[in-house]
Formats: sequence, structure tokens, C-alpha cells
Amino acid sequence: MSQLRVLVVGASIAGPMAAYWLAKTGARVTVIERFPTLRTNGQSIDIRTTGVTVMRKISGMEAAVRAKRTQIEGLRFVGNVGQIYGTIRATGNPDQQSLLSEYEIFRGDLAKILYDLSEANENVQYVFGEQIASMQQKEDDNGPVKVEFANGFPTSEYDLVVAGDGATSRTRAMGFGGNARDHIDPVNSWAAYFSIKQDLIDASKLGHGYTATGGRFLAIGQDPAGGNTVNLMGVQPRDKRDVTLPFREAMKQGEEPLKRFIAQHYQGAGWKTEQAMAGMMDSSNFYASEMVQVRVPSLHKGRFVLVGDAGYAPGPTGTGTTLAMTGAYVLAGEVGKHKGDLAAGLRGYEERMKPIIKDMQKIPPMVLSIMAPQTSWGIWLRNNIFAFIAWTNVLEFAQRHFMGSATGTDKYGLPDYDWVA
Repeated sequence: MSQLRVLVVGASIAGPMAAYWLAKTGARVTVIERFPTLRTNGQSIDIRTTGVTVMRKISGMEAAVRAKRTQIEGLRFVGNVGQIYGTIRATGNPDQQSLLSEYEIFRGDLAKILYDLSEANENVQYVFGEQIASMQQKEDDNGPVKVEFANGFPTSEYDLVVAGDGATSRTRAMGFGGNARDHIDPVNSWAAYFSIKQDLIDASKLGHGYTATGGRFLAIGQDPAGGNTVNLMGVQPRDKRDVTLPFREAMKQGEEPLKRFIAQHYQGAGWKTEQAMAGMMDSSNFYASEMVQVRVPSLHKGRFVLVGDAGYAPGPTGTGTTLAMTGAYVLAGEVGKHKGDLAAGLRGYEERMKPIIKDMQKIPPMVLSIMAPQTSWGIWLRNNIFAFIAWTNVLEFAQRHFMGSATGTDKYGLPDYDWVA
């Protein structure tokens, strides 16, 4: 059989991971990314459970991730004048992680690691500043997909098109029909990340977490480049419909209007929020997005398939990176296992991933209410719960109720596939 031709859309986490493993099946892989260069900014993310399993199957990856860990030693919860309610630290055991991961790394650093690992294979080609203009798949889904590009890359045919371009995937809309918000299940929350020049936590190696009324969460940590990193979450109860619309409208207007929207949202929130908002306005690596879950009836249609957030964004569960890495591994493994029968490979991918997705998309009870309570009473209760957890060190309680499938060990038994490259 001739070499499988694969187009992967997106060069963040899922895309490069899929490219790495698909190339190891002997496929010829082209990765396109609509941004002109590899994006190396972004918030801290975790590698957990099956993600750790996949990472350890790649020579040198675990060492590379360890070398780029955020170096945050724990998370300290503070009140509006800086009073400490408790500190939670990692377990020290990467095979039994707690609320804090042993493999916490900035998204951009992990993207660069995966880019380097995949780009080193001669069967992988990256094309930046490019996106799909149109896709044509035969009525019977049997035969290559004809893809036309928007910015000059030659029209080509591919045996498989993989969408790994995020929760609001434009490619998913092309492959399945509809629009980018189809299959999205909102959780009425958004998040933002940026760096500031000031050090607001006095060189502490502990992250500092603070919550104000109205579901406003702020976390500050040390930036390896100097100053601080800031993570924000705007959380509203899930019983309200489409409360993130003002956020999305500000996002459409551009970065500066979105910054102003967020600064207004955090006005009068207390603790270090005023200084953080001032730093945000001057930040050059600002990033924000709505937090959503993606639920699709099927992960593939003909020779078009979804991987990572494009197919199963988990929302605020802490498992997004893990699912992306796991899905990419299983997709390539099943395609390689059923060489010569792509349809069987895609069915195998779906069948093996569905129970993992179902488990990792479960939002633990009250997780958003715990992270960002709406009322002063809720904040008081949350702070005292964390004080109790920190004082008694009952992390099993915290894991079970706050993080669900993001903690613990890999219980899914991922197969060892045979690779040809």
C-alpha cells in the first residue's frame, strides 16, 4: 500500500502529538497552523494519568517536560488582605498526582517540545500562516479528501484530514457541516492568562490563589522570565443561559476591548487585583478564551477525524492536555493497527476513546463553585474547607470531590502499538 497522506490542522498540543505518532505509522504528515509562527505563550497546563503514560512512550519527552516545569511548589489560598487559609502541594509521586500536577508546564513550552519531537521526523512537514479554504469528500466517503488552502499552499489530496484546532474548530464545522459553535456545551465560564512585570508575591515559589464575589478567581505565580504570571477565571452558575456572551462579544472586538472588559469585571475585587489589571493592560502575551465542553455524536466522518479539544474539550476538569495526548496516540495507533483499512482504524479510535472521554469530561461536583464561589458566604466556606484540607492533609478527599479523573493513576490500560518508523 502507498504511503498514507495525512493533513493535520493545528499546531498546539493535539496536532503535533498526532503528527508525531502518525509519522511513526509510516504516514506522510503535513501540519498547517493559521498563525505565522509557533505560539509559545499560554497558561500552565498539566499532564496526568494517560497523558503520563503516553509521554513515557516517547524517548526523551519526560526529561524535556521536567526541564521546563513551572517550578511552582504549591498553591496558597489567601484572603482579601493576604491572610493565608491553607497551602496545597504536589504529592511528589507522578503516578499518584493530587490537585497539583507533578508535570505542570506552560502550554507554549509543551507545544515547542512536541513541535521539536515531531518536526525531527522527515515524514512531517509544518506550514505556518495557512488554513483550509475548502474540503471536498466523495459522497461514499471512499477516496481521498481534496483540500484547497487559503494562503497559497497548493491544492492537494489527503487520505485523512485530522482537525486538532481547538474547541471552536473551524475545520470541524467544514468536516461535519454547520458552524464553529455547534457541538459546544458552555459551562458559563471563561479564563485569561498573561504575564506582568511586577512581582506581587515577593518572590514566593508558591502560587497564590484569591477569590472575590461574583465568581472572580485570580491566581498569581512566578514567571521564569521575571515578574509574575496571572491566571483569571470568570465563573457563573451553570443554571444561567449564555452568560458568557458579553465576554465573547468583547473578544470579537480584539485584544484591547477584551482587556478592558476583564478589567471592568475585576474592578473592586480586592487583594492584588488592581495591580494585576494594570499589568494586564501592558502585557504582550495576553490570552483569553471561553471554557467549554465539546460533545460530538461521532469523532469521525468518512476520512475526516477530530482529536483533542476539537472533538472532546473537557472544560474545567484539568484533563484537556491529557485527553489531547491520549487521543493522538490512540488515533495513530489504531490507524497503524488497521493498515489498509482506514475505516476500521477510525472505528477503533472511536471505540477506545469514548469511555475515556466520558470519564474525563465529568465535571466533579461543585468544582466551579469551589474554585470561584459567588457569595461572601461561599468564599468563607471554601477558604475554611481548604484550610481544613491543608491542616489535615486529607488530599484523598480533595481529589475525589474537586478533581475527579484528573488525579490518581492511569486506569485505562492503553495498548502498546507496533510502529514502523
